[in-house]
Amino acid sequence: MEWSPALTKQQWDDLEAILLDMDGTLLDLAFDNDFWLRQVPRLYAEKLGIDPETAQQQLFDLYHEYKGTLQWYCTDFWSEQLGIDIIKHKYDFAHNIALRPGTVEFLNKAKHHNKRLILVTNAHPDTLAVKMDRVLIAKYFDDIYSSHQFSRPKESPEFWERLQQEINVSLNKCLFVDDSEEILTVAQQSGVKLVLSVSQPDLSLPVKDGMKFPNINQLNEIIG
Repeated sequence: MEWSPALTKQQWDDLEAILLDMDGTLLDLAFDNDFWLRQVPRLYAEKLGIDPETAQQQLFDLYHEYKGTLQWYCTDFWSEQLGIDIIKHKYDFAHNIALRPGTVEFLNKAKHHNKRLILVTNAHPDTLAVKMDRVLIAKYFDDIYSSHQFSRPKESPEFWERLQQEINVSLNKCLFVDDSEEILTVAQQSGVKLVLSVSQPDLSLPVKDGMKFPNINQLNEIIG
């Protein structure tokens, strides 16, 4: 069925659960882009005593090798690989973690309508703790799941099988919002009824072009 990013009343009423990604959906992806693309290469260059451009290229090659795997999202893995305490430095830069506009408004509205809110993230539990300590929105969620609990990233169909078992709700009764179209594709193929993409996950960058799925920029656009 074709539908607008602003849900109809019937679609909203039919939802049993709303599944929300964290980085780029609830939170501005600018923090992660800065941390992994600029700060970590700088720290790595200082550790090895090499120029920043060389460090950046070495890291980008490693990033490409592991992108989309559980290791890609694992802070323990990167701390071991790089010899850098990733979580310590995330806390050092935590002042840059920011909620996206419209996030709290949407969460309040969803709770007012007694919708079950479930946070589903690929972030490592330690990263999740850093961010929830900073933005204080964990209280809105009925359940919070990191893909590390299932040993599968959201890019894997097995993640969605495990999630459905855990939440005891048919994915056909869920809305899922994420900034990754690769993940949205797998979610839809796994049975998620309604999927929405975020058009500008990093608010310091332009809106994405040529998007495959219905999209919004702020969560409070979902319902009027």
